[in-house]
Amino acid sequence: MTSSEEQLSLFQNPTTDSEASAAAQPELIPTDAKIPIPPGTYSAMTEIAQHCNVCHRCGLGETRTHAVVGRGNLQAPIMIIGEAPGQNEDETGLPFVGKAGQLLDKILASVKLDTDNHIYICNVIKCRPPNNRVPTTDEISACKPYLLEQIRLVDPKIILFTGATALKGLTGEKRGITKIRGNWIEWEGRLCMPILHPAYLLRNPSRERGSPKWLMWQDIQAVRAKLDEMQHSRDQGSEGASADLRFRD
Repeated sequence: MTSSEEQLSLFQNPTTDSEASAAAQPELIPTDAKIPIPPGTYSAMTEIAQHCNVCHRCGLGETRTHAVVGRGNLQAPIMIIGEAPGQNEDETGLPFVGKAGQLLDKILASVKLDTDNHIYICNVIKCRPPNNRVPTTDEISACKPYLLEQIRLVDPKIILFTGATALKGLTGEKRGITKIRGNWIEWEGRLCMPILHPAYLLRNPSRERGSPKWLMWQDIQAVRAKLDEMQHSRDQGSEGASADLRFRD
């Protein structure tokens, strides 16, 4: 297995205690992006944040103000993955806090989803690319171990990819976002849906049938319905197990 393949495997056995202890020291982060950060390195999101703020696995570490790791419920059933931090995010250290993020929060609230209970939000890369350009393949690869560790720690039931860069960066999917959005796909045993990026909705404000905002409304309702369905199935399973125990008693 090559180092890049090793780096991208989400379900390898965690590191040993000695490896984890060494990896928890920022000065020992591999500066060569081809050297993997092993799965299981981090025990908490705060450790990832500490590493990201001193990370130089790609050139973006030279120009950032803050690394932007994530916000929301650390045990959320839904994880939303975006592309990269913008200026507002770089300044605050929090993802999706500009106009696009404010719109995203409103969209989530429209189906009674929020970052206190249901949502954890992060990006494929943790540092802002200059002039908000699209992150390069090398930058995404360098940052991917952090994202994989975030997924492992949060362990979401549903992942939403906002935009084509997020989708391709993690899954390798090459189809355009307008062709695949709203469709459920499976990645590493997790249920995922690509959705339009909120910034795209800001550039296309129409709410007519078939417009980007109308499509987003359909997609977010489907996500809410799927979460409710999963919750109902889990509750039914718990009730069945309890009834079985009572019967055996």
